[in-house]
Amino acid sequence: MAGVLALALAACAEMNVVACAGMAGVLALALAACAEMNKEMGEEALLYDRLGGKEAIVAVVDDFVANVAADDRINGFFANTDIAHLKAMLVDQVCEASGGPCVYTGKDMKSAHAGMQITEEQFNAMGEDMLKTLQTFQVPERETNEVMTLLGSMQGDIIGQ
Repeated sequence: MAGVLALALAACAEMNVVACAGMAGVLALALAACAEMNKEMGEEALLYDRLGGKEAIVAVVDDFVANVAADDRINGFFANTDIAHLKAMLVDQVCEASGGPCVYTGKDMKSAHAGMQITEEQFNAMGEDMLKTLQTFQVPERETNEVMTLLGSMQGDIIGQ
């Protein structure tokens, strides 16, 4: 099943946004099938697996960073950021936090956001951008809630630093 997801994501990357949105439904069905297979085997799949593994996380991070770049409420924070490095760190962070094999080697959130004075409104804007991405990929409600909870758990280390 992971191969099907990887092929679907690769095809999605080659499509325009409208066609890719249709592909998101295929990905959601494949994710549901994976979860059902694990249930039948009596196993609870890790969030990492339910999200579709690293390939899916890379696609989500790419879309999320594009949403943030288009969001005038917060894109100024990233004006001088090495975007390739940011994406790599975000992929590793989400991968590790969701139970995947990646190891996040970046700064802790307090250090990474020191001196930025991010407000609750700006943090929420970033959350809205992530939610938009998860909806674009038709991530099921349970997994969406888990991702948003992971994000929310960082709020105290990001706001007001």
